[in-house]
Amino acid sequence: MTRSELIEKVSERLEGFTLKQAEIIVETFFETLSEAIGKGEKVELRGFGNFRIKTRNPRKARNPKTGQSVEVPGKKVVYFRTGKELRDLLNSRKG
Repeated sequence: MTRSELIEKVSERLEGFTLKQAEIIVETFFETLSEAIGKGEKVELRGFGNFRIKTRNPRKARNPKTGQSVEVPGKKVVYFRTGKELRDLLNSRKG
């Protein structure tokens, strides 16, 4: 699903709201989510999942093309863990 498809779904579910109003709602949600994660806050959406920042330590890796050892600097990454309801929904489906 793309962002524009999500906006259309929100507009359909919220009768009386235009596509532009639904777009504002979706954009506000993503901006707020991004700002909170950017500040290092944990974001918990019950039934869906949690977003939080994990710090990866610097490490040595190998360039697969040349075999040369390279230093990979530490970095922060967003970690998502599914909520129980979403995990149950995914695991209950066949195929």
